Amino acid sequence: MAFIIRNTCGIVCAPLTGETARRLHLAPMVADSDAIHGTAFTVSVDYRHGTTTGISADDRTATIRNLANNNAGRSDFVRPGHIFPLIAKDGGVLMRSGHTEAAIDLCRLAGIEQVAAICELTNDDGTVMRGPQVRSFAKSHGLMRISVADLIAYRQAREKLVTRVAEFTVASEIGELGGYAYVTPFDKVHHYAFVYGNVGDGTNIPTRLHRANVLEDVFGGAKPIHAALSRFNAAGRGVLVYLRDGTSGVPASPVAEETTGSEHERNIQWREVGLGAQILRDLRISSIQLLATRSRTYVGLAGFGIEISATEPLE
Repeated sequence: MAFIIRNTCGIVCAPLTGETARRLHLAPMVADSDAIHGTAFTVSVDYRHGTTTGISADDRTATIRNLANNNAGRSDFVRPGHIFPLIAKDGGVLMRSGHTEAAIDLCRLAGIEQVAAICELTNDDGTVMRGPQVRSFAKSHGLMRISVADLIAYRQAREKLVTRVAEFTVASEIGELGGYAYVTPFDKVHHYAFVYGNVGDGTNIPTRLHRANVLEDVFGGAKPIHAALSRFNAAGRGVLVYLRDGTSGVPASPVAEETTGSEHERNIQWREVGLGAQILRDLRISSIQLLATRSRTYVGLAGFGIEISATEPLE
């Protein structure tokens, strides 16, 4: 723990499962989170017994160890504290390609309790370490290094978290679409893929990943959907992946909130690509021309074998 604190920003977080959070009565830090990465912070905690201020390396180690102790309960922790639990999405990196889910997946694959410790590596000047710097740090300290994409690729080769449950056809303004319905093990809400034309080669397919927003889709004219269909018609083919809202792997914020902003905002990484990527994989699609209402960087798509060959704005 001292090594972690010395080489990082010092805000030590503890990824854990929703089941553990419920057992320990770890409530969300805020009722309505608008964190840019959708990180699910709970109220911070310290272990109650044998700790002092809670901030020392020993105290923080004790807190994380006991978060992983199945014999510990709600009353064994004080709130607030110096460790920040994070609730991982069910399904891990296949449903949300974030560090929280990666840490829990590594615990599960190692056969240990699914509670971890993570912190952001920083340089001496306080800036966050990036790829080459992380590689150099790992080498100098004799540490193993893997990426979230590596973990996605490992799990994707062995697991599948979407199941196709129905096939149908639907009439649209550009002609007949092939429809496919999918569910996950975590809920029975249907997510859909609508296919136009021949996508059999699976390459450079015009694709819209659309997160459901009932108000916009029903009453707002569904402009992104109509724009995507128009692109499909011009290209002679395309795929619309319609991800239902309020379910595992799909953020609650509506897609209508995609607005222009600063370069930083335009490059905010949407982490929850696992569901859409697995649907594309089921359709045997390997590369897409992404139709987006704003510029995005999709983390982890490479781990699913999905290449973004181009990104085209929808007007």
